[in-house]
Amino acid sequence: MNLLSSCSSQKDTFTNRLYHNTTARFNAYYYAKEKILELEKEIENEYQEDFSQVLPVFYPIDSSTVSAKEDLLKEAREMASKAVDWHKISKWVDPSYFLIGKVDYYKGKHEEAQNTFKFLNVNSSQDEVRHVALIQLLRSFIDHRQYEDASFVIDFLSKEENISDENKQYLYKTLAYYYEARGEMDLMAPSLFKSLEYTSSRSEASRINFILAQLYQKSGLDAFAYEYYQKALSGSPNYERTFFAQLYSQQVAELERSKDLKRVREYYDDLYKDNKNVDFRDVILFEKGRFEKKQGNLEEAIRLYTLAAKEEGENERQKGYIYEELSNVYLNEKEDFLKTKYYLDSAISKFKETDKNHGVLAARKVIFDQYATNYELLTYNDSLIQLSQLSAEEQEKYVDDFLALEEERLINEAKMAEEKKSQGIFENLLAFGGVGGGSGASFYWDNPVAIQRGALEFTQIWGNRPLSDNWRSSDRGFQEAANSVENNIAVDEPMEEAEENSSATITAKLPDKNTLLSQIPNTPEEREKMVTQMEEAYFNLGKLLYFDLKQSEKSIEYLEALIEKYPETLKKPEAYYTLFLANQDLNINADRYAQLLNQEFPNSQFTKSINNPDKVSGSQANLASGENYKVAYGLYKDRAYEEAKNIIRKTLDEYPLTKNTDRLLLLDIMITGQLESLEIYKNRLQTYLQQTKEEELLAFAEKLLNAVSDESEEVAEENAEEPDENELPSDISIVKPEPPAEVSPYKEGLNQTHIFILPMNASLAETANDLTASLESFHNANFANQRLRTGTISLGKDTSILIISPFSSAEKSLAYKEAFLNSFNNDSLTEEIKNSSFVISIGNFQQLNKRKDIEEYRSFYEKAY
Repeated sequence: MNLLSSCSSQKDTFTNRLYHNTTARFNAYYYAKEKILELEKEIENEYQEDFSQVLPVFYPIDSSTVSAKEDLLKEAREMASKAVDWHKISKWVDPSYFLIGKVDYYKGKHEEAQNTFKFLNVNSSQDEVRHVALIQLLRSFIDHRQYEDASFVIDFLSKEENISDENKQYLYKTLAYYYEARGEMDLMAPSLFKSLEYTSSRSEASRINFILAQLYQKSGLDAFAYEYYQKALSGSPNYERTFFAQLYSQQVAELERSKDLKRVREYYDDLYKDNKNVDFRDVILFEKGRFEKKQGNLEEAIRLYTLAAKEEGENERQKGYIYEELSNVYLNEKEDFLKTKYYLDSAISKFKETDKNHGVLAARKVIFDQYATNYELLTYNDSLIQLSQLSAEEQEKYVDDFLALEEERLINEAKMAEEKKSQGIFENLLAFGGVGGGSGASFYWDNPVAIQRGALEFTQIWGNRPLSDNWRSSDRGFQEAANSVENNIAVDEPMEEAEENSSATITAKLPDKNTLLSQIPNTPEEREKMVTQMEEAYFNLGKLLYFDLKQSEKSIEYLEALIEKYPETLKKPEAYYTLFLANQDLNINADRYAQLLNQEFPNSQFTKSINNPDKVSGSQANLASGENYKVAYGLYKDRAYEEAKNIIRKTLDEYPLTKNTDRLLLLDIMITGQLESLEIYKNRLQTYLQQTKEEELLAFAEKLLNAVSDESEEVAEENAEEPDENELPSDISIVKPEPPAEVSPYKEGLNQTHIFILPMNASLAETANDLTASLESFHNANFANQRLRTGTISLGKDTSILIISPFSSAEKSLAYKEAFLNSFNNDSLTEEIKNSSFVISIGNFQQLNKRKDIEEYRSFYEKAY
């Protein structure tokens, strides 16, 4: 009993304190700390470093890793709590409280964690515990961008004395994190230097030296970068960091400036041949490709990028950078938009939403998805229509020949795959045959993506069949059906476990003959449907190439083809208008299309726009036309049809093309239903349905048309003879209700990845390179840790938008906007332009890019944000 009494957790005697200090430290506290250290090691091991970017000061905490190790945190809390509850008079109570705070920190319970750290600062008598608690509190404030609170803690700690070396190391490292989070890259280095002074771990010192080398390289201080890359080789770093330290140190030392091109190429070749670098061969080929591109050897660069993407590698982001570079090459140097689209698909699949590149790539991808959809539909339908002109026997023979060639090709590919198993399967589009701009035209069944999994599950590509209407032959260059593997598109996925490559297995994967034959449009109705789809595709491509891709000449080709092939198309007024703009940009025959509009469509809104170039446009026009619409609709409801019609016509004359144009036109048609014959009313509705794109208005117009069709038409015609408008047929009464309200197509998504948008006119966009350079400097100074990307895309003829991304949430994008408005200055940007900026989620950006109506989105934005 005396022994038990002497071990009481309350009685403060020398023997008790000795007992509780010993058992608390070497039992409960020790095991709790070990569990947290084990979790931190797991976070480090699970994180995949991106050596193409400056490494983060702290390993980012992945919630999935923490969730998978939930038991570690549970045990750590239990043991730390025991140290507090069972050993209350020991000196390890406060350190155990700190561990409980760290458990909450890693579990994402930041408020509880911060309260624990604050409690220790106020109540602990142990300076070492107070200091580490304050440093951890500082890190938590930085995590949540609570910079004012963080600054207060930094100021407080700067006045503290007797900070231990271990805490100094953690403090200076956390200060580097503070500057990293704020994008103040220049201030990171001094903090990292001080952290190095107190770093006892050689492995930790190696990583800090690598970060310092990257910072120097980014600043153009190659000599210092070389020195610290060499220092990073000390401390037994893992081979991946060793490899990049050696590669980058050679680049900053001499490779980039060497005149001996042969020696540089041999250096990369030697790296590639070294068996220790097998996992980094994609990096080596990519870096060599970048070197060749700088020398002007574009085709060699493409070849090397292609080989780099073929190589197996553990770092998915690296594949993303390779595909992104290929997409840029095919966009800017080759102007091959189909290949650009597929490389973008591949690139974006390799990045996480929180990665630096994801937001810009996702925004760009929207445009190229639309291009591919229309381009492939055009060529697919054209090919099938050509086949439909053959006799049934000729069609069967064509399919039989095609299947025989496909079987032979797949068998040959299987043999090649067996010989080169170690290389894996080429990813998305890497085997894409043909070069945009070649002279050959070809045929395929569906879209040009043939899926290679195992023995290559394929869909389309029928063979080489020249088109009779070869108006676009100079730009097609599609692959032949029986081409070898390097002339086919492969899907962006690695090959699955090898399947049996027997002839029987491959034959089983061939498409069914009857299925292929059934796709041929052998009835007039099927052909007419395909022809109608092609009409839409020509039109869409013409607009997309002009407004989004800034390809005036190619836009003219498609739109002129549209008018030639479909002279009665209802899209002719808008096609003429776009042709006018495209020819105007090229300083050629723009007047021709102005004359055609005036001759053929004198009352079209597009004609009015051309005839009145000085009329008010943009936001002011949208606002004024919207107010006039409300007035006209009020008069319509009061049955003052003539007055309402006059206001509508006047508004359409003054503001020919605004976001309210389709709504005004529909209201005008509804008035026609009250004032003119049923036939005119129906014809106008049918035309309207062919020309508007607004889904809500389309649905409403269809409802109006259905009300006066079929059985109701007879009733309507009888009642139409009676002049009293109060006795108009009940079926026409559907025009009485208000047209559909403007339901926003935008949805709240505050937790989605966000983009910062700066709208600007076309002339300012032309100087965007200077603006982009200024923004890069601004980002390096204030947001370096966020790895922001900047890009510019068109949102119509007169409007471009500058995109900055990615931001992991609305909160972070709004914080960037505030900093932009308060701190960013550029001579080309007025305060008005800066204040027009806004943020938008990835999902809503796709709608904005489709609708191209900034003011419509702004209405949603002002309510949602």
